[in-house]
Formats: sequence, C-alpha cells, structure tokens
Amino acid sequence: MLVIFFTYLVTSGLLALVLWLCWATVRLIQRMAASRRRVRYRWFGYVTLAVSLTWGALLFYGHLWGRWRHEVTTFTFSHPELPQGFDGYRIVHISDLHLEGFGDNPAYLDTLIAGVNRLQPDLICFTGDLVSINHHEAAHFLPQLTRLRARDGVVSVLGNHDYGVYDPTLDSLARERDVQELLTLQRDSLGWTVLLNAHFTLHHGADSISLLGSENQNCGPHQRVRRGDLDKTLEGTDGMFRILLTHDPTYWDTEVAGKRDIPLTLSGHTHAMQFRVMGLTPCSLLFPQTYGAYRKGGQTLYVNIGLGQLMPFRIGATPEITLITLRKSPL
Repeated sequence: MLVIFFTYLVTSGLLALVLWLCWATVRLIQRMAASRRRVRYRWFGYVTLAVSLTWGALLFYGHLWGRWRHEVTTFTFSHPELPQGFDGYRIVHISDLHLEGFGDNPAYLDTLIAGVNRLQPDLICFTGDLVSINHHEAAHFLPQLTRLRARDGVVSVLGNHDYGVYDPTLDSLARERDVQELLTLQRDSLGWTVLLNAHFTLHHGADSISLLGSENQNCGPHQRVRRGDLDKTLEGTDGMFRILLTHDPTYWDTEVAGKRDIPLTLSGHTHAMQFRVMGLTPCSLLFPQTYGAYRKGGQTLYVNIGLGQLMPFRIGATPEITLITLRKSPL
C-alpha cells in the first residue's frame, strides 16, 4: 500500500508540474504578444485535481481488486501444415508470474493454478519471468506450483527477470549461480522442461511437433538480456511443425516473422504496462505487439498479458490465462 501511495504522490506531482508549465507557457506567450487577457491558473488547478482524484481511484482499485482477478482468453490457431494427430490439441499459455508479487496474497496463486487445471490442457507453456529479483522468491511457492497439471507436462523458458540482472547485490558470477538455482527449482523441484536455446519433440501416435525455446533476447526497450540463439534452437527440427516460446515479443519481429519457418510464437513480457483502458495502453508506444494475437503472412504471434505484476496494481490489463486450441485447416 505504501508503494501505491508513493506512486500516487509522485505521479500527481508530475501532473501538477506539467499543467503549471502549460499555464506558464500560455502566460509567457500572452506577455510577448502584449495581450491584456490573463489566463488564471485555477482552471488548470481544477483539471489537476479532477485527474489526480481519478488517477488515485484507479490506482487503489488496481491495487486492491484489479490484480486479484483474471480472465481466460481462448484462441484457436489454425494451420494447414499442423500434423493431424495434433488437431484439437489444447495448450494453456501463461507468463510473467513474478512470484514476489503474490507475497501479500499467496492464496490467489492457488486460484490461478486451479483455473489452469480446470481447462484440462494437454500442455502448459510458460514464457518466462517466474521471479522478479532472484531465485529465492520462488522457494515459498513451490508446493503450489507443483499442482499445475497437464497431460504432456509444463514447458518453460526464462524471461529477463529470471537472470538476476535486477538484483544489485549480485555480480556476474553470482548471477550465473542464481540462474542455475532457478533452473534447478524448475527442472528438479517442479518437473518442468526448461528450454535454453533448445527444442523438445512432442509425439502423438505417428505425428510429432517441435517446441522451440529461445533464451531471452530483448530486441526492443531495456536490452538487459540478449542470450537468444535461434540457429542453435532450430538445430534438428528441419521439416517439423514448430512452435516457439520466447519471452520478449520483439524477438518475433526481428528474428522470426518472414525469416524462419515457425508458424506460431508465444511470448509475454509486456504486461500491457499493467494499464489498459478501452483496449488502449501506453505500452503500444514501446512495443509493436503488446497483447493478443498478431499475424504476418502465415505466421502468428500470441502475447500473453501475464499473471503477476512488477508494480502492485493492474488497471484494465487483467491477468490472463490463455487457452490455445490447435486446428488443422484445409490447404
């Protein structure tokens, strides 16, 4: 709650400053034009007060309620080259848990896990950012995460926050150790298949598809982690139907779309900046693909809006569980 109150004070102060500068600019122009009219600040003050109160109400709603509700989004992905054995295959796509954010309401993680399991997925795909700072925040939630259920298990990749780069107490060697600890938690304690520039083959009868997992590659804003190697990831998958998991959706734009034979890519990372009103989010100023499905030619990207939070609020950008059904379409 203190974080929200501090955020409210800072943002309201910045708003008041911006409106004061607008008023001062208008007054300066009037003086230069020798105008006798005077613009009183009180109207700017009324606007500041109204916007500040509205913003405060939204912030506190997002903190107390907005981050503790979620929605299930359904998406059907059709492609003529999908092997027949995977027609109707159900993938639950989740992302960006940022487990530290559940510290004041750990029971809500149980609600999310139950929501995933009710969908009875064939496979769960997690596209990174299990933690926010370091691997220690995951230990408390392991008993809950072990209850995730899918017929073919859980496949995951790492996000930028999973590399320990936001913990100022870690040097480069300590960061690598932290990554290894997080990998051990996911692989050994949870039984997840973690793909680090690697692939995993799924078989259904005589048919198979390849799940690709690229390490995080920030190609847009804040390029803190750039460890993706798509050539290495693709080794041994020629001629197979491919689905790529990669945390940052900018990787799809720079390395995949129109360049590689990868029909479907799943990403997260953006959170839609945890603020979305009538479908609009300031996140679109930074990311060409912010949430939902995007298509270029015969290739599709789906960006999951995430389940957790970095700042303790969500306004409109409702936490999302995505149910993706694969369908074989006619040629």
